[in-house]
Amino acid sequence: MRPGEIYLAKFPFGDVPGMKLRPVLLLTRPLGTVPEVLVAYISSVIPTRPLASDLLLDPTGSGFGSTNLKTPSALRLHKLATIHCSSLARYLGVVDSQIQNIVASKLRELLQL
Repeated sequence: MRPGEIYLAKFPFGDVPGMKLRPVLLLTRPLGTVPEVLVAYISSVIPTRPLASDLLLDPTGSGFGSTNLKTPSALRLHKLATIHCSSLARYLGVVDSQIQNIVASKLRELLQL
């Protein structure tokens, strides 16, 4: 497991208790004695007004094929969660280095680093 990989994972709902299986982007390697990873939410629902922290993953763009996502998707970098590695159900793919650089830049802006 390494940053830039995409997995299907149990991701927590923000407004109600529970989890949903959905694609996530790994932002860290497993950390801690009980291994957890920081992940960002990926949605097939494209926002009508994307936020500055959103990154649209377009099938016509470079680097999309290696993600193995089935549809255009929005990487929602303001929706982060730390999850146990056992919540990662299945490896899907990986984003290319160009997308990883954009993610890093957007996270620095979002977190004001």
